[in-house]
Amino acid sequence: MFDLAALDAELTGTLFAGRLHFSPVTASTNTNAMAAARAGAPHGSVYFADEQLSGRGRGGHAWHSAAGQGLYVSVLLRPAIAAQRLPLLPLVAGLAAAEAIAVAASLPVDLRWPNDLLIGPRKCGGILVESQIRGNSIAFAVVGIGINVHQQSFPPDLATPATSLDIEAGRRIGRQPLLAALLKSLERETLALLDPSAAESIPSRVEQAANWVRGRRVEVHGPQACEGVTDGLDADGFLRVRINEGVGGDSVVIVQTGGLRDAETG
Repeated sequence: MFDLAALDAELTGTLFAGRLHFSPVTASTNTNAMAAARAGAPHGSVYFADEQLSGRGRGGHAWHSAAGQGLYVSVLLRPAIAAQRLPLLPLVAGLAAAEAIAVAASLPVDLRWPNDLLIGPRKCGGILVESQIRGNSIAFAVVGIGINVHQQSFPPDLATPATSLDIEAGRRIGRQPLLAALLKSLERETLALLDPSAAESIPSRVEQAANWVRGRRVEVHGPQACEGVTDGLDADGFLRVRINEGVGGDSVVIVQTGGLRDAETG
């Protein structure tokens, strides 16, 4: 379990101090955070749980959230940025999660656009961003992050093979140090969205941190289904996929939503 007093003390000076909300068991931390956002909860409110009964990922997929085994956290943000920058938010959340895992577990994390955290070919975490737009601005956004920490086995029907930090590190990784590192990294990364020059560098930073966004043959599933070779991110954080259309040569699809799988390994 978490030591809430110690965690809050470690977060002194961050926007999350005094705004931690822990539930031993809940349906979904993202659901809790979305409800709190609509009720006027402040920027920087954090909702996390020891177990989720109805955890979910992008596209309505269930997220296995066994008691005491993972990190299940949702952060409410009210960033003063234009709605067009919203697609950058899951990208900076991925950068923050990768940094936190490196700090807490000394493990390298690959980012599979738009929201998966991988160690090698195996998935160790995911990100779900839900938001409400008002006019041209973001009224609020909830950044949900799930990370497998102590799990030793997983459901057999997962689309991507899964792993946990304990398995990869060969030792037990503390969830509380991981959460503290994650929140500190997330604060730094979200501040970048407020700085126009820093925000411009986010796609290139993701390209440097990810093996999936350039030179990888992928299948895109979702409304923009296609197969081709990834060609980096555009300025809005959308994925460029170069496809071969035959006589006319290559063309580029700008993928705004969907998921990826390796076209060569499946």
